[in-house]
Amino acid sequence: MVYIRAKKVKSDQYLYLVKSIWDSKRSTSKQEIIKYLGKASDVIKDDIPLEFRNDAKILSVLASYNPEDIQKREDATKKSKQQLFKKLTDGNIEECIKIYKNYVEIFNIADFFDKILRPVMVKIGKDWETGKLTIATEHVASNIAQTLVKIIMEQSSGAGNKKKVMICVPVGEEHHMGCDVLETYLTIKGFKVFNMGTSIPTESIMEFINMKKPNIVLISITIQDNILAGQRLAKKIRGQSKIPILVGGYAMQIENTPKFEGNVIGDTSLEDIPKILRKIPLTN
Repeated sequence: MVYIRAKKVKSDQYLYLVKSIWDSKRSTSKQEIIKYLGKASDVIKDDIPLEFRNDAKILSVLASYNPEDIQKREDATKKSKQQLFKKLTDGNIEECIKIYKNYVEIFNIADFFDKILRPVMVKIGKDWETGKLTIATEHVASNIAQTLVKIIMEQSSGAGNKKKVMICVPVGEEHHMGCDVLETYLTIKGFKVFNMGTSIPTESIMEFINMKKPNIVLISITIQDNILAGQRLAKKIRGQSKIPILVGGYAMQIENTPKFEGNVIGDTSLEDIPKILRKIPLTN
């Protein structure tokens, strides 16, 4: 059974999505946290993992926390996604910037990346695959999105942080939007980020690790066909270094994630990634 659990800290409520698991040895049930959802007044339907998003009981509990505000947030999110999709496919960077600025005035940068830009880019990719968008339109939208991410990074700054994070992709992975978004957000949060981009041979990645000695390696995988290459890359890194390895990306947002020489972070919100990184001990 899956349900929402609330925890009160001072005057605020914080929500967790949990499931009840039967422990046959102890003849009792125990709770396992599926996902930390956040402050109750800020949680919306899109924060619920897809497989539980239409559960009537979960939605009922969610609506009990400031339902008017939740509805406003959901309406604003839906409208922003529709607007951004149109302006990206139109190639209108100026309007995309306006949409971003208007959204973060109410919410925050992490929400924009997680709840607006990411699902819009997924829709653009799927619409191209099904023939609803031409390859030219998909390229225009992707280029405009990349420009938008760069502008957001240039306009933002964060406090210094000792940890150096390297972001890379396995050989064959040509999608780098996730890497660019992660670079932007982590830079804003004060991390020193090395974004290797795409088409980088494994040996070059290894040389960079030996030279720059990052504290953490993040491997991003978008296409599931590249999972095997990602496993080989993680194994190669682990064979030469004890550096912590995290593996994420769209390909990892599946029910049964494959095993890696490292930790799979799966369907983790962008806002939670800096928290995960800060908990990792320095090794260099």
